[in-house]
Amino acid sequence: MEAIEHIYRTEATQVRATLIRLLGSFELAEEAVQMAFLAATTQWPTDGVPANPRSWLVSAGRFRTIDMLRRRARFRELEPEITRMIEDNEEGPPDPDLVKDDILRLIFTCCHPALPPDQQTALCLREVCGLTTEAIAAAFLTRAPTMAQRIVRAKGRIKALSLPYEAPAKPEMDARLETVLRVVYLVFSEGYAAAGGKDILRTELCEEAIRLARLLSEHLSNPDIDGLLGLMLLQHSRCAARLNTDGSPTPLADQDRSLWDAAAIGEGRRLVRNALARPPHSTYTLQAAIAAIHADALRTGVIDWAAIVSYYDLLATADPGPVVELNRAIAIGMRDGPEAGLARIDVLLSAGELTDYRYARLAKADFLRQLSRRDEARAEYVSALALTEAGAERIFIERRLSEIERQPGQ
Repeated sequence: MEAIEHIYRTEATQVRATLIRLLGSFELAEEAVQMAFLAATTQWPTDGVPANPRSWLVSAGRFRTIDMLRRRARFRELEPEITRMIEDNEEGPPDPDLVKDDILRLIFTCCHPALPPDQQTALCLREVCGLTTEAIAAAFLTRAPTMAQRIVRAKGRIKALSLPYEAPAKPEMDARLETVLRVVYLVFSEGYAAAGGKDILRTELCEEAIRLARLLSEHLSNPDIDGLLGLMLLQHSRCAARLNTDGSPTPLADQDRSLWDAAAIGEGRRLVRNALARPPHSTYTLQAAIAAIHADALRTGVIDWAAIVSYYDLLATADPGPVVELNRAIAIGMRDGPEAGLARIDVLLSAGELTDYRYARLAKADFLRQLSRRDEARAEYVSALALTEAGAERIFIERRLSEIERQPGQ
């Protein structure tokens, strides 16, 4: 049933987060989600989709979990916990406002300072983004079994320490904010350029990350929140123009700017100005400033690459790393010409950190293509294709390969 597939895609994370709070267990919540959607596949085709699918799924998952626990041999050991769940159920359906906050509660739980930072991020990517262990391992440049153990240890530590599934008081919120913002950014990044699967763009994750940032801004006044929210709004404003009809990505320079969301750009720019007025500037604010310059093209028709390079200079100091340097190299190439950008990318590739990073290979290939160095460009596109799993990106690279076959060059 197509409706159930859509609801699973858009609501499963919210349902899981609420069930984790209600059941007090990641494992029980995961089972409950599966049972709830299984029940939906049986009942909804006959009874119709309920008016509030999320509440229906939460209630179905919770009741079926209680029934499952009753049937297990460990009933006596679990009886006090089952009694608590029954009492909770008798209070009626979940408060919609509580449900609304449950993903944020889950993020704050996963970002508890009792967990090591690498476990915090890995657990959030698994439970909030819904990424597979393999995808998370690839993001951390480690092996899947190692990442699986990291996630298991994080869940075990939460259970052993009886950490509450709740958003902390404001002082503790401030203390965890940096980690929470990083997670919200990762949620958005996974939606903006999905690590796996057939779709490169997952709009529901982008919109969920924006919703979470708005929710944070209601509780806390912080320029870093403004910077992140502004960044996400500016990036997401181009959503309608980012994909071709075949699902492959459309480069920024080739996008139909009439499809950009002017209202989101306006709000994003206001947030960026607010954040820039309150230094020190976070990496999100600096990235947002770059995104705002790109958004100016909607009004001016040109991109100020010199200003973008200046912001990348600041970003390279605030958050040094090979990916930032790659983006800076691309901006320099756009400002000073492809030869300048290519020279900097070659230096980065020779250092070894970006050898297997497909976007470095793509950037080099694009500069070589602009220079009509066809054979070298072809080799880089082939290397990028070998590093790419997402079908939509593969279509884009294959199209580039076809284009250079028709291009005169060396």
